[in-house]
Parts: sequence; structure tokens; C-alpha cells
Amino acid sequence: MVSQKETIGIVYNEDYLIHTQGQHPERKERLEHIIRVLDKPAAEGLVNMVDPVPAEFEEIALIHDSEYIKSIDEACRSGKKFLDMDTYIVPGSYRVALLSAGGAITGLRKVMNQNIRKVFALNRPPGHHAERSRAQGFCLFNNIAIAAEVARREYRLSRVAIVDWDVHHGNGTQHSFESDSGVLFISIHQSPAYPGTGQLRETGFGDGEGFTVNIPLPPGCGDVEYELFYSNIIIPVLDQYKPEILLVSAGQDAYRHDPLAGMSLTYNGYYNMAEQLADAAERWAGGKILLCLEGGYHLEGQAGAVKQVLNALGRWELPRGEIGPALKPSRTAESRLEEVFAVQKEYWDL
Repeated sequence: MVSQKETIGIVYNEDYLIHTQGQHPERKERLEHIIRVLDKPAAEGLVNMVDPVPAEFEEIALIHDSEYIKSIDEACRSGKKFLDMDTYIVPGSYRVALLSAGGAITGLRKVMNQNIRKVFALNRPPGHHAERSRAQGFCLFNNIAIAAEVARREYRLSRVAIVDWDVHHGNGTQHSFESDSGVLFISIHQSPAYPGTGQLRETGFGDGEGFTVNIPLPPGCGDVEYELFYSNIIIPVLDQYKPEILLVSAGQDAYRHDPLAGMSLTYNGYYNMAEQLADAAERWAGGKILLCLEGGYHLEGQAGAVKQVLNALGRWELPRGEIGPALKPSRTAESRLEEVFAVQKEYWDL
């Protein structure tokens, strides 16, 4: 990683706030709190605000079935309020979802074409649960999967890595690429938890066998446990894959006070994860890294975690804040590490 402060691109548009519904956990206040904590860095010239361009239908169709895309538009026009028991829509949701996917694509193009190597797309609705023909888990279109496919087709990249640190497994992203070695998908997530996928033996199939790496962790894991798996699994796998760009599904719901999960990450834990991934991007991808917002439902906690992620990416030298109390990993985490080793040693030199 570079030693001097680096400007970070932030993809954001106020229209992301249109998609909101009362006290639903995935509501506009999630973004409003993040934008407030960015005011001071922005004033210091450490943030470059980027306006997203809405995704084209054909770009969404790289990942999603055409009839499904049309059905989202029709559902929003009809006044329908829910696509499933968790995933709501409002009349403007289809347009905002195009803008959210477009935010990921805009961020990708900024990283690939401009002099800003690191971009965080503060886009919503989130995406990593969205399947090819199904909305799920608050997600309409799979933003990061769409960006990954654009990276491959538009920039002819042959090794794209996606790391998903959201507390919930990115089932939609995994299913988009699990038979394809051109995209490495790594997910570290709480288990048991929604959506119930992401087990150890889900490693991909066909040409993609071994290029899906799932790390299901027991509830209660925090900074020390996540560091254990980053240093022993995630970073070594990335170093062997040598990605040409690194994408991150950045959900901050493993934060210790998040109401929808049971993990114990602190701001310092998010700083450490972002720093290690940025270092890996520096080694193999010229520093190119794109993060897309996923979950995170403790409003102040997510905003503080995002600030520390940006602090790590840009070497802003801001105080890190809270530090987890654990001095060594839990026995259950150490046991899980042995289980992950046993599976992943079939594919990687660990």
C-alpha cells in the first residue's frame, strides 16, 4: 500500500434515498449516516464524489434473466409493495436499482480508466443476495456480479476476485460464477444465518471448482477471529490467484452491535480487513479495488465502520476508535480454521 494519503472515489447519488420504506432495516438512513461522517474528509480533499450513470438493460442482463428484469419494472409500476417477505419495493425502486447497479459499473470504470485506484460505491438497494431470476434478502439486482461481468467483457480481464465480508453469505454472487474460474469468490460470513448457503463444501463445480471459497463462522467472532482467517486463508488464496482487480461486497453487519446478526467486529476489525485487501490489490492489481455497499443496519456503527474502511484504503491516519477485547481466537474459530484448511488444501497451497 502507498504510504502517502490517497484520494478515494465515492459513488453516490441522492436518488439512492428514494428506495425506502418506513422502519425496514434497509432504509435510506443507512446512507444518510454514512454521508454525514464523510463531510470532514471531503472538505480535506480526501474524497472524490462520483455521480453514477444508470445501468443499461443489457448490462443488467449480463447476470439476470431478461423476463425477471422486466418483472421488477412492472411490479414497481403496479404499486406492489413486496417481492418476498423481506424485499420491498416502492414506485421508484426499479429506477433506483438501475442506478445502484450503475453505481457499481461507474465505480469499476472509474478505477479502470481514471487515476483514482480505489472506489467505494455507496449504492443501494444492495445486491449480493439477488439471484438470476429472483429478488431476495433486500436485493433486486446483483450489483457486484454485474460489475464483475462488465470488467471481464469490457476490459478483457481474466482473473476477477470478489471478497464478500457481509455477515450474510452472498448466495447470488456465488451462483453467478460458481462454474467459472475467471471469477474467484470468497465469502466470510456467519453460520447459521440467512440465507443458509455458503457451507464449507460449496467450492464450485466444473471449470469453477475450487474458485468458490466459503468461510462460515460461528456467531460471536470478532476482530481476532477475522484476522485469523484473513491471514491464513483469504490473503494466501488471493496471492495465488493474482487478481487483476479486486471487488469487495462491503456489508458492515458483522459489526458488534448490528441488530440483524451476532458477530463482534469493531471499527478496528474493518480497518484491518480493508488494509489487507488493499495491500493484496497493490501487489497484483495495481492497487485497483472497488467496494460496493451491501448490508449493515446499526446506523452509527455502519457509518463508523465505513469511515475506517476508507481510512485504511486511503491511509488517512484517522483514529481507529474501538478495539476488540479478545486476545486470542476462540477455540471454535480455531477448530473451524482446521476444517477450512482441510477443504481448501485440495485447491490451494495453504
